[in-house]
Amino acid sequence: MRIGVPKETHPNEPRVALIPASVARLVAIGADVAVEPGLGLTIGFSDKAYEDAGAKICERTALFSSSDIIVRLRKPPQEEIAPLKKNAVHISFLDPFHEVSLIDALVRCQISAISMEMIPRTTLAQKMDALSSQANLAGYASVILAAEKMNKILPMMMTPAGTIAPAQVFIIGVGVAGLQAIATAKRLGARVEAFDTRPVVEEQVQSLGAKFIKMDLGETAQTKDGYAQALTPEQIEKQRQGMAKVCARADIVITTAQIFGRKAPVILTRDMLAQMKPGSIVIDMAVESGGNVEGSKLDEEVVIHGVRILGSGNLPGRVAFHASQMYSNNLTNLIEAYWNKETNSFVINLTDPILKGCLITHNGEIVNETIKNLR
Repeated sequence: MRIGVPKETHPNEPRVALIPASVARLVAIGADVAVEPGLGLTIGFSDKAYEDAGAKICERTALFSSSDIIVRLRKPPQEEIAPLKKNAVHISFLDPFHEVSLIDALVRCQISAISMEMIPRTTLAQKMDALSSQANLAGYASVILAAEKMNKILPMMMTPAGTIAPAQVFIIGVGVAGLQAIATAKRLGARVEAFDTRPVVEEQVQSLGAKFIKMDLGETAQTKDGYAQALTPEQIEKQRQGMAKVCARADIVITTAQIFGRKAPVILTRDMLAQMKPGSIVIDMAVESGGNVEGSKLDEEVVIHGVRILGSGNLPGRVAFHASQMYSNNLTNLIEAYWNKETNSFVINLTDPILKGCLITHNGEIVNETIKNLR
C-alpha cells in the first residue's frame, strides 16, 4: 500500500506532513512511501534525506493517481480530489464543519477522509491529537511574537541604572494554547494572569506560577472533550466587564478562546481596548476562526486606541520544524495504530472509537454522525 505525501500549496505554509524519521517508521512496517520533490525544503530536509529514509520521489500528478493513502497538513483544494484513486484514504485537517462542498466532493469520489481536527480528546488518542500538538506550539509562538513586537522587556531586571518591573501578561482562555502561553511567558520572567470560563482549570494555571482571575459568571461548563461551552449574551457581558480591568494593567494580552466547530466569540471590544495602555500588544490567536478581538484582521497588524493588535495566522508555522515534527508523529501514530502488517494495509474499522470520531466520509457517504447531523 502506497502512502503519498504532496507539498503544501497554501500560501506561506512552511510546515510539512511527514519528516524523514516518520518515513523510516512507515517503511519499517511495510508501507511504500512516495513524496513530492522538494517536500521538506522549507524545514531543511533534502530529497536525499527522504530517499535515505526509504521514500521514493514522485511527481505530484503521479503521486495522486498511484497512492492508496494521501497525507497532508492543510485541507486539499477541491480540484485535487477527483485525481485521487477511488477508495483512497485522505488524511489531513479538513475543517469539516464549514467545508460543505469539499466534503461533498470526497463523497462523490468515494474517498475515505480522516479529519485530523476531529481526533477525539481521549487518553488512547492523545498521541494522534494534532489539534493539541499544533495549539501547544501556537501558544509558545504567540508569546515570542508579542515579546518581539513590544517596546519593553518581559523579565524584572535590577541594574545600576534602576529596577525594571516585569511585564504584565494576561492570557484569556486556558486550553492547550493558553497553558503553553502561560508557561512561556513565565519562563521569560513576566508576571502572568489568566482567565477561563471553566473554573476547573484554576489549579493548572496556579501550577504554572500564574494568577487565575475569578469571575462570577453563573453556571458554566465544558464539553466531554474538554472544550469550553458557549456563554449566554449576559455571561459574555459580565466576562467583558471583569476582563476590562485586567486588560487595563496588562502590557500583553493573548486571546485563545475558541468554540470547536463554531465562530470564535468576540471578547475584547473597542471600548475595552480604549481602556488599555497605549503601546500594549494584543495577540488574537482565534483570528483564523473569526477572531476574539473587535477590529482584528487576519495576517495584519492594526492599531486601535493606541493598542497594537496582531492577527497573525498560522502561528505554528513560525516554528515550522518542530510543528512538522509533531504533526508527522501524530500522523504516523495514527497510521501505525490501524496498520495490518500481514496484509501491509491501513484498515478502517467503523466501530473503532477513534475512527468513529475522525472518519468523515467512507464508501461514498458521510459516516461521521456529528457532520451528518449538520446537513
